[in-house]
Amino acid sequence: MQNATKCGLALAIAIIILFAANLMVGSVHIPLADILDILIGKYDGKPSWQFIIMESRLPQAITATLCGASLATCGLLLQTAFKNPLAGPSIFGISGGAGLGVALVILWFGGSVGSVVYSVSGFMAVFLAAFVGAMLVTGIIFLFSTLVRSNVMLLIIGIMIGYLSSSAISLLNFISTEEGVRSYMVWGMGSFGGVSMSHIPLFTSVCMVGLLGAFLLAKPLNALLLGEYYAENLGVNTRRVRNQLLAITGILTAITTAFCGPVAFIGLAVPHLARLILRTDNHRSLLPVTVLTGAAVALLCNIVCYLPGEGGIIPLNAVTPLVGAPVIIYVIARKS
Repeated sequence: MQNATKCGLALAIAIIILFAANLMVGSVHIPLADILDILIGKYDGKPSWQFIIMESRLPQAITATLCGASLATCGLLLQTAFKNPLAGPSIFGISGGAGLGVALVILWFGGSVGSVVYSVSGFMAVFLAAFVGAMLVTGIIFLFSTLVRSNVMLLIIGIMIGYLSSSAISLLNFISTEEGVRSYMVWGMGSFGGVSMSHIPLFTSVCMVGLLGAFLLAKPLNALLLGEYYAENLGVNTRRVRNQLLAITGILTAITTAFCGPVAFIGLAVPHLARLILRTDNHRSLLPVTVLTGAAVALLCNIVCYLPGEGGIIPLNAVTPLVGAPVIIYVIARKS
């Protein structure tokens, strides 16, 4: 527990530094003193600088922090529930299901990410469609988990469900308008800039509800590590815990996928990073460190996306594999 406290403190400091760096990095150089004045409301300089910080960089930093923490939490919950180190929202097709829901809103109904985000009804339409898609896929995976005992076979089923979602999305792209296809392609590259400042309170509330629910499951998850029968002997209602886990994973995957795109590798790799840091599977220590590590990794990836400066912005899903893939390769090699 003492080691977890030290790691948590170090990660919290890293998050503060990375959050500040996210506010400073961009095509327009804004001095740190002016950024602080803008944040506390005492700035009376260039209106354009104030707009950049308050309407672009600050919401992106907040979104990256919450998105990284949420996806990392989803990965940890799924890896524990399925006892599979390769479990994650993207591998099991949950992100694909949420993406299919978003595709229906964008491609079938002719909307676009830019237009739907700036209205409450559009925000809720995208979120609800992503939530239904994520919950549907997660429910199918849990159903097969009761029928298939092999983790490898369950993983293959999840990948196949992801392919089915991709096939449906391809058909929607084929029959959609040029504007819809372009909007969906941009969304699919991933970005933490999809949440406007006006929607940050709602986005934050949904993420915090999901994260709080995950923390409440720490004790039952520890029992599940020893097997379902042992957990039931300890008085844990495993079916109820699975249903709660299903709802939490669906909520967090839906909200992050809907407005940040299908962000790859964070949900899969970050829980393993947290385990490597702590050397424990105790969720009372592992879950908080996973949340903090996910936030730090997402903030770091967002900075890397903006490093070219005036040369443009790198798509988020071109950066996250650089962090996640080596971790997964290392974990697989060590297991072998």
